Amino acid sequence: MRNQSKKLAFVLAGVASVMLIGQVDSVRTYITEIRDGPGTQNAFDMFKEATGEESLLSAIKDKAVETRIAPVNARVDRVWKAIPGYNGLEIDVEETYRRALGGTLNTKISYVYRQIEPEIQLKDLGAHPVYRGNESKPMVSFMINVAWGNEFIVPMLDTLDAEKVKATFFLDGSWLSKNADLAKEIQKRGHELSNHAYSHPNMSRLSAERARLEISKTEDLLQQTLGVKNHWFAPPSGDFNQKTVDIAASMGLQTVLWTVDTVDWRKPSPESVIAKIASKTEAGSLILMHPTASSAGALKGMIDSIRAKGLELGTVSDTLSSERVKMASVE
Repeated sequence: MRNQSKKLAFVLAGVASVMLIGQVDSVRTYITEIRDGPGTQNAFDMFKEATGEESLLSAIKDKAVETRIAPVNARVDRVWKAIPGYNGLEIDVEETYRRALGGTLNTKISYVYRQIEPEIQLKDLGAHPVYRGNESKPMVSFMINVAWGNEFIVPMLDTLDAEKVKATFFLDGSWLSKNADLAKEIQKRGHELSNHAYSHPNMSRLSAERARLEISKTEDLLQQTLGVKNHWFAPPSGDFNQKTVDIAASMGLQTVLWTVDTVDWRKPSPESVIAKIASKTEAGSLILMHPTASSAGALKGMIDSIRAKGLELGTVSDTLSSERVKMASVE
């Protein structure tokens, strides 16, 4: 006990001298300098209790319990099939405490957050199609299927650039084989490129061998022409069966469809497309379109209507990942 008293007296004397000569801004700064010194741990613990540092740590721990957001596991839904999980969020108690010790006594605590991954991720669910992202994640994606419509691609790219939006373009392999330069332009603008089979067939009607060839030929082109390591397969016309999903999965690809369809191939007015997207889009939506006059004309309005709902736009990979959209404070 006498030794502990001597240590505490030493610490208090040091603090007093520091405060008198004004070499540091706070007692906490001095604590961080001496807390790891040899033979001072017991004294430091006593000092924490005497000066309220233990209360600071307790307050941070209480705040962490109060504000913790639990992660959401990926699941297989009866209607929407595979739905990705969504990371939780919690205060990093140790890092927050460490930083708080470096502030002044009146400094507001600046909480440090970290994400918590779900125990079950999309990859853990097995071979199921994906139609949407997690409903807790305020992000949506444009899926732009390309097998024709070259004249509208650059205007759409220009709009996406102007709005700082990245989309996912699913390329038909036969189109890619004839339009490598245009595909490279899409890639240069920073968009995600994925697989839309080779000759736009109805995948459910193909033999297993032919279905595999349709996917593998386009996959090879994506790699050889663009250096793309792809993760997604969008079946043409949304036509597929479980055999299609299994074959794609065996090649390391997740089969992805859409939540909301512009049906732009029917040549609707841009205004009607915007109205449809504004009314039907929600968190996690995957929005299907093609390079058409309808979608090109509606693109800016679609982006505006989505943002008006407080939703962000990202690639399919962005939307279907479990990463949180923002590492925002939950104070």
